[in-house]
Amino acid sequence: MARVEYYYDPNAPRPNSIVVAVTAFVLDDHNRLLMIRRSDNGLWSIPGGAQDFGEYIAETVVRETREETGIEVEVTGVVGIYSNPNHVMAYDNGEVRQQFSICFRARPIGGELRTSSESIEVRWVPREELDFLDIHPSIRLRIDHGYTNHPKPYIG
Repeated sequence: MARVEYYYDPNAPRPNSIVVAVTAFVLDDHNRLLMIRRSDNGLWSIPGGAQDFGEYIAETVVRETREETGIEVEVTGVVGIYSNPNHVMAYDNGEVRQQFSICFRARPIGGELRTSSESIEVRWVPREELDFLDIHPSIRLRIDHGYTNHPKPYIG
């Protein structure tokens, strides 16, 4: 499903849904970040997606990371909660979703890197290479917060 993101855009359509979603901030033993290049918009991102019925939110993090990257993770904490009403995503089915995402900290425990229908590229990215990748500002905010490692999660 194609989507268009609007970020502080006065011409953005009005949202008609809010969906609980997660992202995963996953670092390997070399402090490299697990990232995907999204198939729907070509941007680099951290793994994530919507919670399914019957799922604990930590299970969503594990499932989405495995589905998009092939990497098995264990949730270790919360980076932050992101609910900016100025960030909406319009899907080709008519849904216009206001952002609501919880970014979790996780560590890899197994698996092998692989792409999926949602990821056209998957890799471990050194921090010094992040500035050279096309990353949406809302995702870059999560990444920056993840590396900052505040004792309390971001709420905004």
